[in-house]
Amino acid sequence: MAPIPRLRPYEGPAILSYGFRPFFLLGSLYAGLAIAAWLPMFAGGFSLPSALAPRDWHVHEMLYGFAAAVVAGFLLTAVPNWTGRLPLQGAPLLLLVAAWGAGRLAVACSAALGWMPAAFLDLSFLALLTTAVAREVVAGRNWRNLKVLGALAALLVGNALFHVEAHLSGATQYGIRVGIAATLAMVMLIGGRIVPSFTRNWLARENPGRMPAPFGTLDKASMALAVPALAAWILVPTGRATGAVLVAAGLVQAVRLARWAGDRAWRDPLVLILHVAYAFVPLGFVLVGASALGAVPAGAGIHAWTGGAVGVMTLAVMSRASLGHTGRPLVASPAVRAVYLLATASVLARVCASLHPAWTGPLLAAAGALWSAAFLGFALAYWRVLAGPRIA
Repeated sequence: MAPIPRLRPYEGPAILSYGFRPFFLLGSLYAGLAIAAWLPMFAGGFSLPSALAPRDWHVHEMLYGFAAAVVAGFLLTAVPNWTGRLPLQGAPLLLLVAAWGAGRLAVACSAALGWMPAAFLDLSFLALLTTAVAREVVAGRNWRNLKVLGALAALLVGNALFHVEAHLSGATQYGIRVGIAATLAMVMLIGGRIVPSFTRNWLARENPGRMPAPFGTLDKASMALAVPALAAWILVPTGRATGAVLVAAGLVQAVRLARWAGDRAWRDPLVLILHVAYAFVPLGFVLVGASALGAVPAGAGIHAWTGGAVGVMTLAVMSRASLGHTGRPLVASPAVRAVYLLATASVLARVCASLHPAWTGPLLAAAGALWSAAFLGFALAYWRVLAGPRIA
């Protein structure tokens, strides 16, 4: 019996041969450029013709622009592996890319376009992506990944809520928290698979001995606590009960991470960065919980989640997946190691900017510059990988 082909015959541009290629490249470029634009916007020296307030534009484009693009690239590559079905290529993939780009332009120009047409164009991307993923999961009868599909659907709902809130009240709250929670849930679900798996593979080959603990009761308990904690934070972001459950969820996530033997994989940057990125999950829970209790500013934990757990994890996943799916050795180049350091330093600076108000200005500027350098550096280092042909 002939093996099932992993790709359809395809002779078009290499960048449209697999979902990770356009979305990882565009997502990283947009992450760097959007923050480069945000810094002068924050200082009052630059504005966009957007109906969103500057702060809301920044938050929206990081969650529903940059992060959504990387989520799309990952899922369009991972789902075929999960289901055994063929990936999206060529014109259908180009349609998704065009929908994402149209959404970015529509949000930036929504004051002239109108909030409803802008919302429709923006929401069309996540609606198409959710439909495509749902079709593959159902057709492949891959029920295990309904949880990931649920988190993606929640991201779509959060985006819709964001637009409605911004129109009705001029500011957003629930749309932000739903978006953060949905994206973080995907990090915990997918990170809970790939971090111990990739660590185990490397240790078995390079450093035999203690291995990451297999998925078990603690992993289930960590998610069973984290999801209600996030739900409580969405609905009631301050108060003792919310703060207590968030801190508890963070401590359990920290124990979960400690069981993955990351301390034994420090010699491989591609593995180590996965652990560093996931460490911002429990840190964020504890800091957001402390904020709910009135102990620290809210921005510290939120940026540990968004910049660290989401931002650094996207770089970790993009750099590894891009090498593996284009036939290249899984080796972090000096440029990629520098990208990891820049991104991690950016998140630490941004968290400290919230914790130390006297240093907010310089730390915000440093965090933004480091972030832009990290993501634009990734795009520069990987554009040949993502736009060029597979080498093996």
